[in-house]
Amino acid sequence: MQRLFLLISLMALPCLAADEAVIRATVAKSLPLLERSSIIGIDERSNCFTCHHTGLTVMMFVTARERGFKVDAANVQTQLQFTADFLAKGRANYLLGKGQGGGPFTAGSTLWTLKLGGWKADATTAAVVEYLLGHQQELQHWQPPSNRPPSEESPFSTTFVALEGLKHFGTAVQQERVAARITAAREWLLKTPASSTEDHVFRLWSLSAATADQAAIQTAAQNLLRLQREDGGWGQLADMGTDAYATGTALVALHRTGSVTVEDSAYQRGVQWLLNAQLPDGSWHVVTRSKPIQKYFESGYPHGKDQFISITAACWATTALAEALPAAK
Repeated sequence: MQRLFLLISLMALPCLAADEAVIRATVAKSLPLLERSSIIGIDERSNCFTCHHTGLTVMMFVTARERGFKVDAANVQTQLQFTADFLAKGRANYLLGKGQGGGPFTAGSTLWTLKLGGWKADATTAAVVEYLLGHQQELQHWQPPSNRPPSEESPFSTTFVALEGLKHFGTAVQQERVAARITAAREWLLKTPASSTEDHVFRLWSLSAATADQAAIQTAAQNLLRLQREDGGWGQLADMGTDAYATGTALVALHRTGSVTVEDSAYQRGVQWLLNAQLPDGSWHVVTRSKPIQKYFESGYPHGKDQFISITAACWATTALAEALPAAK
């Protein structure tokens, strides 16, 4: 019996190794597209931080580097410096409570980007925190300034990035007010139900960021897991097909909140869906649902008018896949 068990185990090893090799090959195929497009994004929109070309690419590059992938370090630093410089231009307005275009979503997203990249706190980050502390206090949370689904329509996603910014960059003199806003946000999160997949993803993540009790976090995670489809992925809305954006965000949130491990069947099913959905050129295609409000530019990522949501989806998808791999030693 022991010999039979050993034989079965040895037969399974190549399969496991092949799985990791496939994931690594998929991530490696995605990275050059993301790197090239992130560089073009800064060149084309030198006056504006974008989540899809800077914020989320930084998340992806940092995660990939931690898993042993070769990443253009100079580009990562350029993206972080670009983000910091963008905020510095608006420092006076942040201190006046006016902020920059994109309101709390931009403020929170930029701080989250700097956090992910290991940026040190400074006078500018303190000014942005000051803005977030005073903005929309009456709501107990932070509301997005526009309706650009899926990534800029949910109060849960705006609240998550705001909480991350406050927690990481709040100064010593701001800590009492930071704690008060986190408490208020937690109360709002606990009493406010989620609707779309975006809501469920970022309500879970926001509850974790707001240090809600574990039972509430577990319930939010179970609600998100119930939306997983038979094919292994998630869709943005109940009447929409499975896509890389919804699947990637769900997997990363579930993993980073400690709700599932990468070995869990739910995570593995999502990974398999993402592997199958990657196109031969290394991209994922997601059809946009947002009406354009800014001037279109060609960023070097495939899929034409769908390229901004597609690169957003690719960042989440590639991050989810990379997190399924062991950290580099």
